[in-house]
Amino acid sequence: MSHETVDIKAWIDNRPVAGYQWLIMSLCFFIVLFDGLDVAVMGFIAPSLIQEWGLSKAAFGPVMSAGMVGLAIGALTAGPYADRVGRKKVLLLAVTGFSVLSLACAFARNPYELATLRLLTGVALGAAMPNTTTLLAEYLPERNRSLFITIMFTGFNMGSGLGGLLAAWLIPLYGWKSVLLAGGILPMVLLPFLWLFLPESARFLAARNAPAAQIAKVLNKLGGQFPATTHFTLAEPLAQHKAPVRMLFTERYRAGTLALWLTYFMGLLVIYLTMGWMPTLLREGGLSIERAATITGLFQIGGTVGAIVVGWIMDRRNPNGVIATSYALGGVFILLLGAFSLESSLLALGVIAAGFCMSGAQTGLNAFAPGYYPTDFRATGVSWMLGIGRFGGIFGSLIGGAVLSLGLGLPFLFALLSVPAFIAALAILANGHARRRVNRAVLAQ
Repeated sequence: MSHETVDIKAWIDNRPVAGYQWLIMSLCFFIVLFDGLDVAVMGFIAPSLIQEWGLSKAAFGPVMSAGMVGLAIGALTAGPYADRVGRKKVLLLAVTGFSVLSLACAFARNPYELATLRLLTGVALGAAMPNTTTLLAEYLPERNRSLFITIMFTGFNMGSGLGGLLAAWLIPLYGWKSVLLAGGILPMVLLPFLWLFLPESARFLAARNAPAAQIAKVLNKLGGQFPATTHFTLAEPLAQHKAPVRMLFTERYRAGTLALWLTYFMGLLVIYLTMGWMPTLLREGGLSIERAATITGLFQIGGTVGAIVVGWIMDRRNPNGVIATSYALGGVFILLLGAFSLESSLLALGVIAAGFCMSGAQTGLNAFAPGYYPTDFRATGVSWMLGIGRFGGIFGSLIGGAVLSLGLGLPFLFALLSVPAFIAALAILANGHARRRVNRAVLAQ
């Protein structure tokens, strides 16, 4: 036993989930929760800030968009670094970064300073999300990996909701700056626990030929009894050079990478168009502001439930087929929204169903992507999918106003909105074809 050889993935896959894995998931959940809080915070403080600084909505636009651009930059840059220096180091730097920068935002003196700080905050926030996904995926058994990751991602929606509650409580008492201060202090409280209890990925350590004693120490917390002389292996292909981004475009992974990018881009395009512009769309259709906001909020509620359900099904069925079906059904429900009367209860049910399918598929894609790439450039693959996808969100936010200004009828607008959902369904099916090619190539080696 002193010289046994252990495949880390196979060992984790064949064991029940241990308490230490639950701890890792909990820590990642809180990172994502505070990520969601800081991403959404500007929307909650915008009315108070605009009033205090005497700004127009157009003048405040760059402040709102700066954070979204930062999210894309952070995702694109953090993955390659995580594949070189480790997931934990990048996560600690990211959480520290968005904690400190959120505090700094509270002391901004004008829109230019705030936009710059929000850009930098977005970079840190964008670095956190893909690395929590990658780290957690590498510690979960494959049989329930999708469910656990989608549960983790519900923290993002909860964080966004927490931002609203904090804003409603703090702004009347202490002003908009207090919300930014809370958004910085809360993740800072989490940092000591991350330093003490969040491990580096054992699979990353093995890929980087770390000492066996270091890997054994981590796996023994999962229930192992490995001596320092154990030989740990990874039964997967490893890159032969230190250019993880380039590996995404090798013949084996190119088609799947592009399919994942297109899927994520189209999914976020639909979600940001829906969440950002549906209240205006419904308001112009004759609904009150309160009812328009309430109906739009149902999209997020349906999405939270849908994420967990889609993740659960992905662990029991073909993940490609589950995600593609969810996107396609999301497109169908969005298309049907144009056929419902604005006063009908069917409209609310349709929005819930659309959110269930679209957000469920989008979150399921976050759980799916880590399994497509090998350990030594997994963080790069996941983070670049998220980074490219962010441009779909940015594009959706930008074109919504232009599309609404065309004066098109509601049925036609919802029909247009459904098209990217169907494209996403087709793209993830294309990824399934590419994934089968990868598996055949690996087996042939």
